[in-house]
Amino acid sequence: MPKRIIPLTEVKVRTAKPRENPYKIFDGGGLFLLVTPSGGKLWHFKYRFNRKEKKLSFGMYPEVSLIDARQRRDEARKQLANGIDPGILRKTRKQAVVAETETFEAIAGEVQTHMGSGSRRDHSTGFDARRLPLDRRTSDQRTAGSRIAFGHAPG
Repeated sequence: MPKRIIPLTEVKVRTAKPRENPYKIFDGGGLFLLVTPSGGKLWHFKYRFNRKEKKLSFGMYPEVSLIDARQRRDEARKQLANGIDPGILRKTRKQAVVAETETFEAIAGEVQTHMGSGSRRDHSTGFDARRLPLDRRTSDQRTAGSRIAFGHAPG
C-alpha cells in the first residue's frame, strides 16, 4: 500500500531551508519540491511512461507557486491519461519554436542589421554581405554584388 502523503502548504514551501545535501518535499501525485544546498527550490513532476520513470521540471519557487505547480502537474497527468508523454510533448513544442525563429536567413539578417550598411566586408568578423541572399541586402550592396558577379571591378 502506498505511503500517504500530506499535501504541502505555501508556508512549508516558503520556510524550507537548505541542507548539506539536496532533499525532496513531496506534495502528492508525483509533484515534489527539490531543495538544493544553495537554497534553490525547484518543482519537479515524477511519472512513468512506457514503464520508464521520468521527471519533468516546472520551474523555480517563487516564480512558479504551489498552485501553479499543481495545475501543471494536473495537465501533465491528463496528457499521460491520453497516452502522451508530457516530456516529449514539451521537447517537440520547443523544437518547433526554435526551428521557426532560428533559421539561417533570420540569423544572417540580424547579423547584417548589427553590421550596418557601411562596407561590404568586415574584416574583424569575416562577415561578407555579398554572400547574403539578394532580398537581405541593402540597395548599395545589391548593385555592388551584381557588378562583382558580372566581372566588373567596383569603382
